[in-house]
Amino acid sequence: MRRQTAISGAAPAGSSRNLRLDPLSLPVRFDAHDPRADGYTRQIELHRERVVLRRAVRGMQMAINVRVSDFTGVALRGNDEAQTLVLVHRDPSLSVPLLISADGDDLAEAWAVWSEIFALPQLDEGVRKPAPRRRRRNAIRDRRPKFLMRRRTAMTRELPIHREEREIIARN
Repeated sequence: MRRQTAISGAAPAGSSRNLRLDPLSLPVRFDAHDPRADGYTRQIELHRERVVLRRAVRGMQMAINVRVSDFTGVALRGNDEAQTLVLVHRDPSLSVPLLISADGDDLAEAWAVWSEIFALPQLDEGVRKPAPRRRRRNAIRDRRPKFLMRRRTAMTRELPIHREEREIIARN
């Protein structure tokens, strides 16, 4: 009889060196390598709609709950010897490894299945898209200066001209 856990119903899904998760048996809980955590490990709970990362840093326990829609996609990383299939987040410390293997065909199949289950795109890590251009700080440079924005602008109008009238001049 197998050992039961509260989340997945089965024993944890392997170590970080020999990782092979089944995308059809979610939710699953497993340990992964984390260089900044105490003991260099973190516990990951993987569900269809969310990911919970649990780790301790300098004795402080933390649990980070991230929606799957917040991840950018599923990417293939690594070299020819061992490649890793990763659920990629904008913050690299929140990225989650899904599969470590050297078999290219196995990785391609798993890449498509994980991408379909999470409804995320398959990312090609070799080709990076440039980041969108940030808004410039001087976008409103051509406007009036800030201290003049409080002042009321004068209305341009023609001044009245009084002809053939006597002028009153005050002299000292």
